[in-house]
Amino acid sequence: MPEHIGIIMDGNRRWAKSKGKPASFGHKQGAKTLENIVRYANKIGLKYITVYAFSTENWKRTEEEVSGLMMLLQTYLDDYSKRADTENIRVKVIGDITALSEGMQKSINKCIERTKNNTGVTFTIALNYGGRDEIVKVVTKISEEVKQGKIEISEINEKLIEENLYTANYPDPDLIIRTSGEIRLSGFLMWQSTYSELYFIEKNWPDFTEEDLDIAINEYNKRTRKFGAN
Repeated sequence: MPEHIGIIMDGNRRWAKSKGKPASFGHKQGAKTLENIVRYANKIGLKYITVYAFSTENWKRTEEEVSGLMMLLQTYLDDYSKRADTENIRVKVIGDITALSEGMQKSINKCIERTKNNTGVTFTIALNYGGRDEIVKVVTKISEEVKQGKIEISEINEKLIEENLYTANYPDPDLIIRTSGEIRLSGFLMWQSTYSELYFIEKNWPDFTEEDLDIAINEYNKRTRKFGAN
């Protein structure tokens, strides 16, 4: 069993379009799929699952879609925090949440606080997240500490950078899954995914099932991870 799986949930809009429905319909079904997959991940003993929900680039979408997606995410967090707590799932959020509405920030913090002592799978939602943006923020923070004399330039190393990432104290993802047939990471966990195994599936996210997750894990188990060695 991999310890940490990352998922790029792609294809909600394409799935909805194929059924003659608006993008919001696909996002709602995608949210249901996500809840099922996280519950199953907890059941099979996965320690960490991190999903790409909204990137820093997604603001470029239409105002109507972005507004609808944000409302869906806020409602999802408000409702899901109760079920996650009951199921012993710990919820975390990574990304620049300061750019989100006050109501969304309140929902995020409430969900995190409610589930913080749970010991099951750590379910992390990457929200207003971008890999490059994360690295810029780390560089800015460390530069400021150098400027204030808190650390020396010679002390900057991989460990220091990792300690300042959103995912500090997380293991790097062993496996990253992307749905909908797209073969790229789109800035998802750029630093952390250096040696992640990648798995791409043609299915759109709303059609992704527990069996699909099992197949991805089985594929992962067939691979030999060398981490740069022979």
